[in-house]
Amino acid sequence: MRRLLIAFALAPLLLAGCGADPADTENTSAQLGVNTSAEQNRVTTTKNDAAAALLPAKIRERGTLIVGAGFGSGNPPLGFIADDNKTPIGLEVDLAYLVSEALGLRPEIQVTSWENLFIGLDSAKYDAGFSNITVTEKRKQKYDFATYRKDDIAFEAKKGSTWKIAEGKDVAGKTIAVGSGTNQEKILVDWNEANVKAGLPAATIKYFQSQPDTYLALSSGRIDAYLGPNPSIAYHVRTGGQTETIGKFSGAGPTLQGLIAATTKKDNGLVQAYQAALNAVIADGSYAKVLDRWNVSTEAVEKSELNPPGLPLTS
Repeated sequence: MRRLLIAFALAPLLLAGCGADPADTENTSAQLGVNTSAEQNRVTTTKNDAAAALLPAKIRERGTLIVGAGFGSGNPPLGFIADDNKTPIGLEVDLAYLVSEALGLRPEIQVTSWENLFIGLDSAKYDAGFSNITVTEKRKQKYDFATYRKDDIAFEAKKGSTWKIAEGKDVAGKTIAVGSGTNQEKILVDWNEANVKAGLPAATIKYFQSQPDTYLALSSGRIDAYLGPNPSIAYHVRTGGQTETIGKFSGAGPTLQGLIAATTKKDNGLVQAYQAALNAVIADGSYAKVLDRWNVSTEAVEKSELNPPGLPLTS
């Protein structure tokens, strides 16, 4: 029984109290071309000797790349658990596999919460974070980044709403759910500050422990919208059928294209190897195949950059 797919992909149907047959869920998954089984048949690549040579000796000798995946209970298509209830799958997992293979290493994916992901990076428990992590100027104070995808964020609301969000003033007085500690949260907080200065009411910000909790609040009218990563919103809108995207923005604010990056502890000697590996898989075409597999080709980048400008400290 595809419990996780039911919980996340078809959350609006379930949370509205409609009974969903597991067979119907599997049919929906098949129609979308989404493989949620433990047998992923992932896109693969070959070892890039030049990239592997940039690794610290202790990592090469260990032979594994320990990757923190901070998607907690699941955030399709970025990261979630397969039908066997134990295998991590998704876009971010596939990219971590590609980079590991290009470095000649075996990936060890460790699923954790968003908050504990950064604690693990700080303590060197994880060599890298592949978890839809946006480059921000604040994070650059502690971490190094090798970019691999554009970062777009979106607002999701019930289908049929005439409310659209084109700029910060459009959230005034609304109730919005967002993930704690995310760049989406910072953008929403900045908008609130600007709205209050302009004499407009602030949006009420709500936080939930899981995606099902967020979508329960949305379907029941306790929140007006959810602000999250565009790939997750697009996936949920497509699979659920009861919500729609009402606004889309760069994850780094109005003046800069946000970028998602492989993240590691600052100055630990790993980020150059990640950049070289990413540029190798971009060049050999395996990177494009992974993005296409998860329907996020529009977020592709032409090359990996080291520590580019990110979401400003004050945006």
